[in-house]
Amino acid sequence: MSEYEYEPIRGLPGSLPAGEHILWQGSPDAWTFARSALGTRWIAGYFAALVVWAMVRGTLMGVVMTAGLGAVAVALALIFAVLVARTTVYTITSRRVVLRIGVALSKCINLPLSQLASADLRDRGQGFGDISLGLAARSNLGYLMLWPHARPLRFASPQPMLRALPAAAEVAGVLARATAAVQPVQQRVTKPEAQPSLGSREAVA
Repeated sequence: MSEYEYEPIRGLPGSLPAGEHILWQGSPDAWTFARSALGTRWIAGYFAALVVWAMVRGTLMGVVMTAGLGAVAVALALIFAVLVARTTVYTITSRRVVLRIGVALSKCINLPLSQLASADLRDRGQGFGDISLGLAARSNLGYLMLWPHARPLRFASPQPMLRALPAAAEVAGVLARATAAVQPVQQRVTKPEAQPSLGSREAVA
């Protein structure tokens, strides 16, 4: 992992070596990222429940303050999602996956295809999805270093994740073909599951 102020190629820490070429490059969709990674629907639902409780048990001032805090919380999450979408670049080359991440401080994480043990596609619906990357060996990548580009709740063995990808199935296909040219890798697809009241949220494989 390194930090770069200048990129000879967008999203990459340096020029590509001879024989390596870019197969795909993209960024998260801000609205899908806000919903799936930051849980904006859960935040809105939580504050909506508090507003209802305040209407029943509290005062008008309490209702107004609760609604205002909820609006601020959702707005901050949406702003952060937009910043993540603007500053994040995911790249798949013929030899590696590169994550250029970081809102305030940009950093690049290089994952050689030869070190990938699995690739799990999580379907978010409407063509969007997440791809989590299992590594063949332990790495020095910490969960906080990767967040929010990390598979949720995998603290002991953090897995990098390409989040909120448009046309995620196509991206998964590109990754599968690139990895197959280097080594076999296990692939799984998780379909979205319906969730009442607050919309849909998919289970991790």
